[in-house]
Amino acid sequence: MAASTSIILRMKHSFLLFIAITAFFILKTLFFRTLAFQPVLFSSSALNATLFRLSAIDPGEADLRKQAEYLLEAYDSQSATSLPIHKHQPRSLRSAQPFRSLPDFSRLLRQWFLSKRYNPRVISDLLPLYKPLITKTNSTHPYSSCAVVGNSGILLNSGHGNLIDSHDFVIRLNNARINGFHADVGAKTNLSFINSNILHMCALRDRTHCSCHPYGASTPIMIYICQAIHFVEYLTCNSSHKSPLLITDPSFDMLCSRLVKYYSLKRFVEETGRWPEEWSKTQDERMFHYSSGMQAVMVAVGMCERVSLFGFGKKANARHHYHTNQRAELDLHDYEAEYALYRDLATRPQDVPFVKDSGFKIPPIVLHL
Repeated sequence: MAASTSIILRMKHSFLLFIAITAFFILKTLFFRTLAFQPVLFSSSALNATLFRLSAIDPGEADLRKQAEYLLEAYDSQSATSLPIHKHQPRSLRSAQPFRSLPDFSRLLRQWFLSKRYNPRVISDLLPLYKPLITKTNSTHPYSSCAVVGNSGILLNSGHGNLIDSHDFVIRLNNARINGFHADVGAKTNLSFINSNILHMCALRDRTHCSCHPYGASTPIMIYICQAIHFVEYLTCNSSHKSPLLITDPSFDMLCSRLVKYYSLKRFVEETGRWPEEWSKTQDERMFHYSSGMQAVMVAVGMCERVSLFGFGKKANARHHYHTNQRAELDLHDYEAEYALYRDLATRPQDVPFVKDSGFKIPPIVLHL
């Protein structure tokens, strides 16, 4: 009996010891986590400096530079007839012949490559840089009112069509279909904003005419370059387009990249309570990128006196795009971070990072949700 009691006591002591050790480690973890986040909780300036520093790191940009360097080297090499594939290159880099036959390829790619420098003041240059090309005039006066029409499913049954068309200048994204949706998305288009992957698909469908005009052959198109090899499609399509085919300024691309990464980092810290350096564990940094819609919004910010945003946001059970059945979002974009940027543009323009340091005054912006 005594032996049995002794065993029970030892078991109780072991169990209590286990509980005590477990509690100790839990309290220790909570204590040090609290200490670790003291800078986050009590030093917003230190956190903001970290967000700025991390926003400037863009592994995807480094890959894009490698592609450009490789293409320029191959173009300048008289003996190059094929291009071996490396991890940093898209699989479309299989042959040197397509771009070797384009005389302006090297000049344009080199100019674009050398212009990729961060300059937040570039947003002030958008109007004089692009409006004369869009209008084919010497006008550099801002558009009085601009509507940027996103592709979110929240546009369905919105009835925004007439309001959208009442704006002086309407920007649409990635060739989104408008036929059958006029009541919700309008019919007017003054600028088609696409990424170069869209242009690549247009060129694949028709190498001769490169038709990429769902809004009419006279509608100007603005693109941002996703892959350096897409300069082949740009030159091919530009030769057959009646309307202007414009490329976003490389410095503007870098500004947009930093803006979105800043807001993504900020959202990560606020929602998880973790260090901003841990953001890269949750995102594929090489693939992470701003959306076409975000850059189109910033184009309007730089060129318009008033800006209205339509189709930027989401609701439960809404489609990702109003014109397709797609519901899933793309992992390479942080849409919630971009929505936070739009809210700041509309309600706290003086606090938008990078832009506020450029001296540029953000125009009034209205979000139509």
